[in-house]
Amino acid sequence: MPDSSIDRTAVRRIKAAAALMLGWLALLWVLEAVDSSTGALETYGLSPRDVGELRDVIPMAFLHHGFDHLAANAVPLLVLGFLAALSGTGHFLRVVLTIMVVGGLGVWLTAADNSVTAGASGVVFGLLGYLLVRGFVNRRAVDIVVGLLVLVMYGSALWGVLPTNPSVSWQGHLFGLIGGVLAAFVFRRPKRPAPAGSLIP
Repeated sequence: MPDSSIDRTAVRRIKAAAALMLGWLALLWVLEAVDSSTGALETYGLSPRDVGELRDVIPMAFLHHGFDHLAANAVPLLVLGFLAALSGTGHFLRVVLTIMVVGGLGVWLTAADNSVTAGASGVVFGLLGYLLVRGFVNRRAVDIVVGLLVLVMYGSALWGVLPTNPSVSWQGHLFGLIGGVLAAFVFRRPKRPAPAGSLIP
């Protein structure tokens, strides 16, 4: 019979990951509603190469240029974030923070003059990169399978790292992706030792 304690742990992680991502998305919609009605949050978009703008490296990932922009990010953020958060809330938050910092600094260094970048797409690309390589870094078959499924679902989005559309921050996509790959290596899981007496290497 399956170990019921393992089943309960899995259920708790699923519930925690779902609650985290639904709460995150709810926050993004509330922030966009506030910004659309008052304009009070527009200053938190990220402008490049201004030292004072470094304070916006993290906040810029929570703001969007309108509801259409947010809607385009919402579903992939929910799906990829949920899959990544199944590894544990603390681990997930460290991964996301790495993605935001690397992605935000990359935008700050390389974005076009007089541009203002905002949106969760850098985090989306970061989570995509993280999930694609995590299984190979950790040498875990289940994570490799998840990565392959993610590649099938969202692999075509990788073209977004190329400068093909001047109205889209390819820099945010590219450096977010780099941040996600980096996080997979920085926060790699130690390989669990095989149980005593196991014949599996």
